[in-house]
Amino acid sequence: MSITLRGALSVWTSGREGAGDVHVADGRIAAGPGSGAEILDVSGCIVTPGLVNAHHHLFQSAFRTLPGTRQVPMREWLPAMAAAYRDAGIDGSLTYAAGRIAIAEGLLAGVTTVADHQLNWPAIDASSLDAGTEVALGVARAARELGGRVAFVRGSAGDDAATAAASADRIAQELAPAPGGVSDDGVVQVAVGPAGVHSDGEATFRAFAEVADARGLRRRTQANEQVDTEIALVRFGRRPLELLDAWGWLERGTTIAHLCDVTPDEIALLAERGVTGTHAPGCDVPMGWGVAPVQAMLDAGVRLGLGTSGGGSNDAGHLLADARLALQVSGLAGAQLDARDLLTMATAGSADGLGRRDLGRIEHGAAADLCVWDVSGVADGGTADPVAGLLWLSPGRRPRHVVVGGRIVVRDYALVDADEAEIRSALRERVGR
Repeated sequence: MSITLRGALSVWTSGREGAGDVHVADGRIAAGPGSGAEILDVSGCIVTPGLVNAHHHLFQSAFRTLPGTRQVPMREWLPAMAAAYRDAGIDGSLTYAAGRIAIAEGLLAGVTTVADHQLNWPAIDASSLDAGTEVALGVARAARELGGRVAFVRGSAGDDAATAAASADRIAQELAPAPGGVSDDGVVQVAVGPAGVHSDGEATFRAFAEVADARGLRRRTQANEQVDTEIALVRFGRRPLELLDAWGWLERGTTIAHLCDVTPDEIALLAERGVTGTHAPGCDVPMGWGVAPVQAMLDAGVRLGLGTSGGGSNDAGHLLADARLALQVSGLAGAQLDARDLLTMATAGSADGLGRRDLGRIEHGAAADLCVWDVSGVADGGTADPVAGLLWLSPGRRPRHVVVGGRIVVRDYALVDADEAEIRSALRERVGR
């Protein structure tokens, strides 16, 4: 299938922008128009790469704004969420229903790829891993049906180390058996990642590292939210990044989410080791964890992506809205961020943290994952910089069209191959509310 996006006010990709056309052939960005290409009129619009949500918990989208989870500390939030999970029963049908909600929400907001850090699992043991695999298959099925991409992170939150590692290996074999952990069509990726040193010990980190090394998988974890630092100091007498370094986790191929409470020396260490990070202000701010020193990390050479984190803390998967929030709160961390830097984080920066140089950019040969943002309405009136205005103006902005792998999956603000009402009804039926 060939598509030409014709007459854009601006085509923006990290480091380059200007008026023009974008050509798509065989699912990738092409140098020129393909034979019989569909013409998509994008006059009055800005075309960007599809957004890449570098850190989400799709499962939590079935458990938003629950009683006992708002305006409470994390020590109360965790058991309230866990109780709801137990009541619902964690299985593949639940992760499928929640995944459809979250992935559809993301696509409608311009997110073409999402990293899903799944931390909650049914009871499994090393001799029977099928239930855990079904959890992953539910998410992958949701992504394929809707037309989005997912990086499924086999996580752990206090699970038995050997069982969690065996489950991760089984999931990788099932979803993406080739070295590197990416399916042949690039739709599904598998990674590994304990929740953090606040919940998992050295044995789990090392067991996951063995799976990652054997299969070429990316590593993910969370660190240096304020609560994470406090628990690490009490339990181990060391800060989280110091522990991760000692446990062999600070290396290229690792991405760490949150990083609110980091020192200049820790930032330098991250840069030296080639570790990438994920900024998640839509979670960090309401949870009271603070604002990560993003500009300081960028200045030090740390590659950063942008994530929303989960539906139990952020309650939304609108990555562009979180980019806007990042702009608004950045001055509290010492330096006002630039809108184009945030767009880079939300596209190429997030993709690079996944090891996906084919995503998050508009260049010849890259995957044709694109967003078309109509900036011709009154909400964008008066702007001197329409690209920066994507973030500063029109809170809750949604793309008019979304393309994933050369396939139009959102057209005129609506899902092409799914019905929003049916997706919501199916989740309501599954969780009972």
